[in-house]
Amino acid sequence: MMVGMDPYDASFWMDFLRGMLKPVAALAVVLMAVALSFTQKLKLEGEIVYAIARAFLQLSIIGFVLQFIFTQKNAVWIILAYLFMVSVAGYTAGQRAKHVPRGKYIAGISILAGTAVTMLLLVVLNVFPFTPRYIIPVAGMMVGNAMTVTGVTMKKLREDVKVQKNLVETALALGATPRQATYQQVKRSLVIALSPVIDNAKTVGLISLPGAMTGLIMGGASPLEAIQLQIVVMNMLIGASTVSSISSTYLCWPAFFTKAYQLEYKVFATD
Repeated sequence: MMVGMDPYDASFWMDFLRGMLKPVAALAVVLMAVALSFTQKLKLEGEIVYAIARAFLQLSIIGFVLQFIFTQKNAVWIILAYLFMVSVAGYTAGQRAKHVPRGKYIAGISILAGTAVTMLLLVVLNVFPFTPRYIIPVAGMMVGNAMTVTGVTMKKLREDVKVQKNLVETALALGATPRQATYQQVKRSLVIALSPVIDNAKTVGLISLPGAMTGLIMGGASPLEAIQLQIVVMNMLIGASTVSSISSTYLCWPAFFTKAYQLEYKVFATD
């Protein structure tokens, strides 16, 4: 264990409790939101309290888990933490595209492919060292963004194919492959899913300061050091999101068509 980070040391818990004073004080703004929900009869008070309580619990647990992992020398812990994030992200993205057959597996594999390739390049190019303190936070950002774009891509692709199934069937009847028949639908779903990531890159620093940059500045780093990291972050988010999104479209095709290159109607039967 690191000095001052021993959970069996009383000073560790004293420092932890003192550090929690500010988060507890910040609950005042949550109470304000609850009060506004009540006065406006939105009936969101319960959800707000539940969301904050769950976030508090999850972040507290993950804080102790990361503290443990950061003190370990074995790279296995990095891989296990990464695979856990990918599994949760795949399940969440699959829930968004719940009508896509094997959607959770497709989302998980796509997220794994996009983030793993991007992470490998960053490590090989010596942008980040392969240590828990760097890899886990970076992987978390990539997995989170890949989860969002993958879920949107799969959901939008299925919806477009369903709405335009007559066009797709006509193309298939004329000898087109499933990829050729759904080219426009795939292109549209990718554009819709990736547009927020690209727009965010266009406006970064002009509308808001991103989380990584803000954290560094608040931690005492110079703005110039902060922007260097943020540029890397934006690059890796675009790379991982693009690979994951495109991968999900390739993996969706077998579920949308029969072996005879006909639309699988049961996939599009439900809303």
